[in-house]
Amino acid sequence: MNTTQQPQLSLWKRMSKTLLFWVLLAIIVGAILGQFLPSWAIVPFATFNDVFGKYLSFVVPMIIIGLVTPAIFELGRSAGKWLLLTVAIAYGSTMVAGFGTWGIALLLFPWLLSGQKVPDLASPENAVASIMDPSFAMPPVFGVMTALILAIVLGLGMAAVRADKMMAIFRELRDLIMKVILKTIVPLLPLHILGIFMNMSKSGQFAQVLVALGKIFIFSFVLTVVMLLLQYTIAGSMAKQNPLKALWGMKDAYFTALGTSSSAATIPVTERCAVNNGVNREIADFVVPLCATIHLAGSTIKITAFAIALQYMMGINPAPSAMAGFIMMLGVIMVAAPGVPGGAITAAQGVLQGMLGFTDPMYGIMVAMYVAADSFGTATNVTGDGAIAIAVDALSKGSLGTEKGAAMEAAEDIVSGRELTSKEA
Repeated sequence: MNTTQQPQLSLWKRMSKTLLFWVLLAIIVGAILGQFLPSWAIVPFATFNDVFGKYLSFVVPMIIIGLVTPAIFELGRSAGKWLLLTVAIAYGSTMVAGFGTWGIALLLFPWLLSGQKVPDLASPENAVASIMDPSFAMPPVFGVMTALILAIVLGLGMAAVRADKMMAIFRELRDLIMKVILKTIVPLLPLHILGIFMNMSKSGQFAQVLVALGKIFIFSFVLTVVMLLLQYTIAGSMAKQNPLKALWGMKDAYFTALGTSSSAATIPVTERCAVNNGVNREIADFVVPLCATIHLAGSTIKITAFAIALQYMMGINPAPSAMAGFIMMLGVIMVAAPGVPGGAITAAQGVLQGMLGFTDPMYGIMVAMYVAADSFGTATNVTGDGAIAIAVDALSKGSLGTEKGAAMEAAEDIVSGRELTSKEA
């Protein structure tokens, strides 16, 4: 009897350790409780959301400084052409993902989300408000844009003058910030989402929002498939390979990422698949770990699609310049996103709120949508890494040449910044 129950217990333990499990549970429980709980019983959750949202706003600029600065330094310090080319291809892929999603969303959302606008979604606290005084605030040390610009300037400046001692401080700051994310943000996100969906359900908006979110989920998944086909068509033409055969050759990496929701955990499988696709071993050993850190095309598709959908549903029409700036800055943020489930959306909060004006409830809904779709976004990221490996292999003709040592060292430095999160996630 014990032997038959043990697999069920181990499966439950594995599920209960995932952020996805707790987020989905928070959505379901919040939707149910919001239907029959009196307003006074929801007030504590609304108050927590108010405080937690302000805490997030306080922490985000520090997250940007702590994560982006070391990433920019480590990239800027390495002037090797193959590392810079790989970074350029990865960023270009992320930009195609973001701008392509924006363009297709503009064409399809008026039809896809027709009749599903909910102007009050930005402020579901209208149903049950926090007890905190409206003047209560946790002002950040500096704004999001200041943090982004400062991180880029510091990162490039330290790389230019080889400020290794100063960089050691920022590496320790990065470790500290990752601890903050892991210990104070990620564990509390489900409770934050619970309060948001409870309040949303209380205001009668849940059913309409759920239908719309389901449509956007499918829309985003289809776009990730299109993105992979595009990546492998380009890479296959460069390497004179059958793109569909090369894409099929990455299936083990795709399904491993679906199960783990971790690019870092999938690196060995991705490398093996890339080598089986004809990529030189030294190219795979260099490109795959690097791209697991800096190439997040799938994550960019999800964040962009979800952000545009929420704005459309609330009747918000962002200026094209604001949307373009958001996508370009999102690409920079994705380079530094920590490698834990929900890490990318945590790092992206700054540009969502700072450039698109997202409120705390809107950001909470973004977190719920992103985490629910985290697996297929990660799978798209790592499968796309295989396409970049094919492209770099074709351009380098299978060898890094004299730059091999420097390139491998730089890649290891960049990836090492994720070791803390990979081990603790």
